[in-house]
Order: sequence, then structure tokens, then C-alpha cells
Amino acid sequence: MYTLYLAKGTSALAAHILLEEIGATYETQELSIPDQDHQAPEYLAINPRGRVPALQTSGGVLTENPAILAYLAQAHPDTGLAPADPFAFARAQSFCMYLAATMHPAFAHKLRGARFADDPDAIDAMKQKVPDNMAECAQLIEDHLLRGPWAMGEEFSYCDPYLFLVHRWLGANGIDTADYPKIHAHMLAMKERPSVKKVMAEHGL
Repeated sequence: MYTLYLAKGTSALAAHILLEEIGATYETQELSIPDQDHQAPEYLAINPRGRVPALQTSGGVLTENPAILAYLAQAHPDTGLAPADPFAFARAQSFCMYLAATMHPAFAHKLRGARFADDPDAIDAMKQKVPDNMAECAQLIEDHLLRGPWAMGEEFSYCDPYLFLVHRWLGANGIDTADYPKIHAHMLAMKERPSVKKVMAEHGL
């Protein structure tokens, strides 16, 4: 049994989709970001970072999408969602880490600029730069990372629910995924998966 701590519409969507993909037994605990549930003492005891997602496992709590997604895939090897070959697994991790360490922070500059600067002018400048930065990230994914049709090639993997977030990040900044044919095709293919349909409905998306 897993417990996934999430806020609807956030990047916790990826872990939620993967839990459905692997057929795990799990429950969700919903937090409200506007109500500051993620900063409540009860949640900070679970994840001192005050972020979602967090995943309660039999071994303890995991945070950060790349770690959660890789763990779930490796904990359920029968699903074949994580490469067994060390180099192939490292490539998958490289893909997820690019999303986590580069693209997600670039997106966060739009609404979370106060995490990075105190000067209102600097925060505004970051906001103005977000569409360009997101487009640059998307082009790199399109040209170099997304092998197609799935993130790592012919087989669906634990990277794909995370990549699915990209189209939401782009759309939130007025960027049409149709300008990136491989990303757009991936998004359409993801939307046809039963796990995605179920989770998107639960998130009201």
C-alpha cells in the first residue's frame, strides 16, 4: 500500500499516473496549496520541503518526482517500466532530471519567482523570460531527448508520465505543442491511456 500526497493539477500528476500504470494498491491524500496545507506542521513532518508529491512507502517517505517515479518502476519490475541495463536506466534518469532540474524551475519562475529573488523588478524580469525559456527547453526535448513514440523509444516507461507534464507547462505559457510534433504526438498518445484518463478526471483536468 502506498500513500501519495498530492495537490490537484500539480506535478504530482506524474506519480499518480504511474501508480495507476503499475496497478499499485494506493490511496491519495489531497493538499490544498491555496490553503497552505503543504506548509502545515503535519505535512512538514512528512516532507520538510513543503512540496508535492510525497510518497509513503513501506520503507519510508520519498520525495522528488525522479526518485518517486524510478522507485515505483523498479519496485514493480514485472511492469517493465524501468530499463534493467544500467546505461539505459541512466539515460532515463538523465531525461527525468532535465525535466526536474531545468524545465520545471524555468516554469516555476512564472508563479514562484519569490523563491529565486526578492527584488520585484527581478521577479518580473523572470516572469517575462519564462515563455522563451520554456520554448528553448521544448526544442531541446523535441530535437534530442524524446526518441519517440515514447520518451525512451518504442516502449512506454516511467519517464512518460513525467514528460506528459511538459504539454501542460507549455500551454500555461501560451506555447502551442503543435509547434513540436514529437511532443504533441506524445501528449495525444498519453491522453488515450486508461491510467491518464482516470487520473485526469480525478484531478478535474
